[in-house]
Amino acid sequence: MDNNIGFNTLLLHGRSIQHNANREILPPVSQVSAYEYESMEELEKVFSHKSMGYAYTRVGNPTVAAFEKRVNELEGGNGAVCCSSGMSAISSSLLAVCKSGDEIIAGRGLYGGTISLFHNLEKLGIHTVFAEDMTVEQIKPLINERTRVIYGEMISNPALKIFDVEAVSSIAHEAGLPLFIDSTTATPFLVRPIDLGADVVIHSTSKYLNGGGNSIGGIIIDSGRFKWDFEKHTALSEFKKFGKMAFTVRLRTDLWENFGGCLSPANAFLNYIGTDTLGLRMERICKNADALAKELSKLPGIEVCYLKLKDHPYHDKVDELLSGYGGGILNFRAGSKERAFKIINSLEYALIASNIGDLRTLVIHPYSTLYINESEEEKNKAGVFEDTVRVSVGIEDARDLIRDFTDAVENST
Repeated sequence: MDNNIGFNTLLLHGRSIQHNANREILPPVSQVSAYEYESMEELEKVFSHKSMGYAYTRVGNPTVAAFEKRVNELEGGNGAVCCSSGMSAISSSLLAVCKSGDEIIAGRGLYGGTISLFHNLEKLGIHTVFAEDMTVEQIKPLINERTRVIYGEMISNPALKIFDVEAVSSIAHEAGLPLFIDSTTATPFLVRPIDLGADVVIHSTSKYLNGGGNSIGGIIIDSGRFKWDFEKHTALSEFKKFGKMAFTVRLRTDLWENFGGCLSPANAFLNYIGTDTLGLRMERICKNADALAKELSKLPGIEVCYLKLKDHPYHDKVDELLSGYGGGILNFRAGSKERAFKIINSLEYALIASNIGDLRTLVIHPYSTLYINESEEEKNKAGVFEDTVRVSVGIEDARDLIRDFTDAVENST
């Protein structure tokens, strides 16, 4: 990032902001399936990657490209690929570097959908080895000759553990392994994992990047710094000639293109305009979450988990890694499933919904929804218990949220 300009200025005036053909201040929505050419010779060059251009929206689209460039710049990457969803981004990135017989190292406290994905990968012969905690001490003994990637979440959802990217990337690189980080809950407003040593950053753009809850999407950002060992990462061996960019090239021209998990132009546009206000929204959301967490922690029978609370085990990392912000998610334990449901059902402003990162405050009981297919051990490792309530804080006035949650808690006894 240019140190001479702030985050919001970079969003609106960074190098990724292009001049459009008809002087539009936003990228036009190229809502088409295919693009015409004057001659077959021209189209042949595009298909053979000898000439720049768009041929078919599944393979490339200017609206999607504009969003890719914007997020790539925000994260400090060397290239980005958009996908149809966050889960598509995770699965595509892992399948690009793993094949049958390979292993992934990941933590147990992951988002439920990601855990389910790892179970699905088992059916393809790709095994996941789970660390109890994603620390150097826990990860290092798990690395072996079959390990191909280490995967973690910058801020785990909903357990709220901060990933020590700098330390883990050091042992990963020492072993010739890339570090993939899902930074959906952090966003580049709080931290840029590539600056700390991550090799690939993944987002579900449906969350904070979009912000309005109006479109699904995912994105993969490649740092372009990892030196691939093509004898170890044989899934990339056909792309050896591209060197450090082998991962991105395989994603775009092989696996991602052939699997067809492309982002639609309309959704790319909605994600693009949503990102315009990312800095403003995150600042407000984090301040609201901090205020709400502090007030909830004063209520009897409520156990609050939020990064900025002094009793949180990762509290000291907030200033060091997250620019002093605690993020937009908090959890609390209500004492029983019945009381958790009663609190949720009593809320006036918080919507009962399964997304996070919306303008609106969203609340859910993850045990009976997002983690319904996971084992009891997997739920508990993810910080999900029968009485857990997850809150994705929005931009409403903090005093109204505090009153709403306080009333709901007090009326639940």
